[in-house]
Amino acid sequence: MKFNALTLIAALACGSVYAQTAEVKDAWVRATVAGQKATGAFMTISAKDGAQLVGVSSPVAGVTEVHEMKMEGDIMKMRPVPALDIPAGRAVELKPGGYHVMLMDLKAPLAKGGSIPLTLVFKDARGAQTKVELKVPVATVAPGAKTGSMAAMDHGKMPMDHSQHK
Repeated sequence: MKFNALTLIAALACGSVYAQTAEVKDAWVRATVAGQKATGAFMTISAKDGAQLVGVSSPVAGVTEVHEMKMEGDIMKMRPVPALDIPAGRAVELKPGGYHVMLMDLKAPLAKGGSIPLTLVFKDARGAQTKVELKVPVATVAPGAKTGSMAAMDHGKMPMDHSQHK
């Protein structure tokens, strides 16, 4: 009986490793200054069989959401999205000026060179949820970004409409 229970536990543990829904690459979070209460996290996500990013969390922020930014006229608008589709076999880039993870109500400044924990929750086509736990480096610009690129843009100096926030 003990052998069967141990075998079952081992099989379940291995199954969760192989059932990974999504792969995350090049994740980073923008550094902040004293008093700054929000920042963004950016990454590239892919899923062999497709998935949805349905939740995000981090202990460094009071609120963590997936957001979409887009220009409407000459105003950059940002809004939370309840789920982000990750099409099968295609990478989705979360980047400044587009989809990104918004960390709000920060509990402390995020210093360049540090890292933060970030949990992403994915749902597959069957409705099964999996979590991806990340340790995300804090930087002032995307690794390898050129000055003046969208990735190096100062998120805090644009006119934005935050009217859809609660």
